[in-house]
Amino acid sequence: MLWVVFEVNASNVVPDTMAERVKACAICHGEADTVGQHVYYPRIGGKPWGYLYNQLRNFRDGRRHYQPMAILLENMSDAYLMDIARFFSEQEPSDYQPERHIMQSSEVQLAEWLIFSGDEDRGIPACSNCHGTALMGKTSYIPGLLGLPRAYLTAQFGSWRNGGLARGLVSDCMSEIAKKLTDEEVNAVAKWLAIQAVSVKPEPAETLTPELANRCGSIVMDGPGL
Repeated sequence: MLWVVFEVNASNVVPDTMAERVKACAICHGEADTVGQHVYYPRIGGKPWGYLYNQLRNFRDGRRHYQPMAILLENMSDAYLMDIARFFSEQEPSDYQPERHIMQSSEVQLAEWLIFSGDEDRGIPACSNCHGTALMGKTSYIPGLLGLPRAYLTAQFGSWRNGGLARGLVSDCMSEIAKKLTDEEVNAVAKWLAIQAVSVKPEPAETLTPELANRCGSIVMDGPGL
């Protein structure tokens, strides 16, 4: 009998770590979660775990539609999705290079007015009310708005306003707000956000205010650790 002995080189053994398991995410979101040529894919490192978990589950369960994500997640349990969400939430925000857009002073004023003050007469809350004073989100459910390309932001606003499948079929607070914005306002806000630097992590806000819970209750779903 011929025995064949294979020598296993320890350097060729892939470690069974979450960092290795989520490398498939880099295909779209970039190595080390950097934003490069794929401007339609958002950063995920450093975002609140509750937000990431809900989005992963939305893609898996068909509440939000993007086929590559649905296929990638279709056989994953809630507990494993939570592990993925926790992993990315603990990463530092990506090294985002602010885009260079020329903005007229009127555009800057319009964007900053909507972002930090809102328009009470039209029922449009300030972006900073929900997404934090630094616009980097609030733990554990509300994402940050900085570190995202203008093309991605504009596309998301378009989906919210027009019922696009990428944002899901269930109406939520952002779809209601986006529909009240004009094209000029969407473009100004997206340009302003895209030229800002990423600086801090999400603000602590483990519970939603009554007003926000009433307006945006759909952002919170029951699940492991929620």
